[in-house]
Amino acid sequence: MPKKPIFGVIGGGSFGTALTKILNDNGYMVHWYVHEQSVADAINATGKNPHYLKEVCLKTDLIKASISLKDTLTEVDIVLLVVPSAYVHNLLKDRPLLLKDRVVFSAIKGIVPETGQVIQDYLMTHCNVLADTFGVIAGPAHAEEIALERMSYLTVASSAAPWALILQQAMSNHYVKVNISNDTVGTEYAAVLKNVYAIAAGIADGLNFGDNFQSVLISNAIREMKRFITRMQRLKRNINQSAYLGDLLVTAYSKHSRNRQFGLYLAQQMAEEEIKSSMSMVAEGAYAVRPLFAMARNEEKPLKTPILDAVYQVLAEQKNAEEVFESLKLKLT
Repeated sequence: MPKKPIFGVIGGGSFGTALTKILNDNGYMVHWYVHEQSVADAINATGKNPHYLKEVCLKTDLIKASISLKDTLTEVDIVLLVVPSAYVHNLLKDRPLLLKDRVVFSAIKGIVPETGQVIQDYLMTHCNVLADTFGVIAGPAHAEEIALERMSYLTVASSAAPWALILQQAMSNHYVKVNISNDTVGTEYAAVLKNVYAIAAGIADGLNFGDNFQSVLISNAIREMKRFITRMQRLKRNINQSAYLGDLLVTAYSKHSRNRQFGLYLAQQMAEEEIKSSMSMVAEGAYAVRPLFAMARNEEKPLKTPILDAVYQVLAEQKNAEEVFESLKLKLT
């Protein structure tokens, strides 16, 4: 690609704002799709998102916000998909050719509820996106800390090294380090699974199970993640790298983690829909539990996933959280 790429960011939430800030700070033009006209107008006029990361001030000469997805993508070279997974199907189902032959990197850490697919599988099945023009952007990197320019780490996973290198160059600066991986499947599933394990961490914290239990819970979670990802795709990978273990740790322990907060609410015996309606941002793990649970049992020999099973029992089967986690205690090592 001889010229400096133009990026299209789809999603006006906190992480979409954070990625736009990184690109903006690095001098890249961003065409930004947001849902509301008032938000687009505010961004174009002031460089600020009125709803998320309000302290971030962007350069208006490098931003073009719009509520038209078609207009947003007309001139862009690389698309960053950053909407919650629960909104993907409604956004793209009537536009099956909009992303055809485009380079798409997903920063979505969830599963499309309507189809039970991770984003790569959904885009390849429904939107004519090819495997060699698809990539994943993973953490560990909370949007709130990117906004404050605290040191953050991203992993760009793609089977096509040239695209990964372009992303690495475009998103690296004094507060962001970008690592490259070829493990799109493992990186994407890890990003989904860690949200479920963060819900478990929140439940445990809400039940006052203590730090000793939390450490054992997350130790078991990374091993459970490895078993699950290996079932999805056998590939030589180091599960202790940042995109897997690092992202799990920050999501399980951080005060910024909405999935951990979701688990805290579950421990207080709040209903699932009540929690979702009370939170200003989407907890991706809540939508991923059911399809992940089904995937773990989609073979002749079910996977050993006691933590995923426990969250499923509390969330989907509405069992008492304390009773479920008392039972989980005995299954961890």
